[in-house]
Amino acid sequence: MVKNKVESFLKSELKRKKTLLFVLIDSEASNLEASAKLAKGAERIGASSILVGGSSATDQIEMAQVVRKIKKGIRIPIILFPGNVTGVVPDADAILFSSLMNSENPYFITQAQALGAPSVAKFGLEPLPTAYLVVGDGTSAWFVGSARGIPFEKPKIAAAYALAAQFLGMRFVYLEAGSGAKTNVTPEMVRNVRKTFDGFLIVGGGIRNVKTAQSLAKAGADALVIGTFLEKGGSLKRVQEIAKAIQRSK
Repeated sequence: MVKNKVESFLKSELKRKKTLLFVLIDSEASNLEASAKLAKGAERIGASSILVGGSSATDQIEMAQVVRKIKKGIRIPIILFPGNVTGVVPDADAILFSSLMNSENPYFITQAQALGAPSVAKFGLEPLPTAYLVVGDGTSAWFVGSARGIPFEKPKIAAAYALAAQFLGMRFVYLEAGSGAKTNVTPEMVRNVRKTFDGFLIVGGGIRNVKTAQSLAKAGADALVIGTFLEKGGSLKRVQEIAKAIQRSK
């Protein structure tokens, strides 16, 4: 296996598309057939990766089945997005090996990672070292991860965490407003993080339209994650419009 294959792919995609689209599939929110259909549709409209997981996904067997089913129908990489050790399953291409840096529970900063690392190695998953930062409160990611949510109006705090992540050797930062967030991470916060963090910047939560997506792309996001919008019946056509818009932004 080529070292850092998925990471290299994402970087090469960035050179072509400027800002990437990731589609998140919650393995507990849709059945196998629906997940496979969504993944195929996402690839068709220009998504660069499928994320599988979520902060409240706990059924490891079900998640493994979803990954296996999706894998058969797409060529873009499947990246695990675990909320806990139950999110580490075989057959995916890579994993956001994340530390929830602003959690008040040490378990989500280093202990879950230590428990999950042997499985990551056993399954041959490519680890993408990621600082996971929860912005705001009241979402599943905030509740499950015992996060001390970064206030939306305090972008310099997010930038400080991102810089610390870089000094710790992490190559990815994920700014997360949370699943079903009423509002999105602000472009100002993305700009502040982009000024300090020299790595791959992912932004997710509350992204539902072209205008919001473009503002985040222009602010410096490398990839935008859309999940809940599709889970709640949002159309792939709308997401395709977003994908096209952000590929022209920056």
